[in-house]
Amino acid sequence: MKTLAITRDEKNVRATVECADGEVSIHLNCAFCIHCKGVRIGEKPYPSPQETAMKNISGGLSGDEALMNAALQFNTLAASATAIECNDDRNTGFRSRYRR
Repeated sequence: MKTLAITRDEKNVRATVECADGEVSIHLNCAFCIHCKGVRIGEKPYPSPQETAMKNISGGLSGDEALMNAALQFNTLAASATAIECNDDRNTGFRSRYRR
């Protein structure tokens, strides 16, 4: 497990991390990557809302709603996050959380 420090642009609009694929957006890549295990705010880690939602889904429309809510929760956490918790120890880069 590694901790990837978040870099923000001067306007605090774009938040990125350095991963095996290079500099990537936490909102477009990390949020949907199977390697993302959580968000760190200061010293406190928070589990990835998407991963938690995937574990609790039994299928159907409620699953779609749960994933949408998880994405919104991730964005809320990411607004004040300082780092991303990533388990890509082999440096393979982005892998979609939603592909089977």
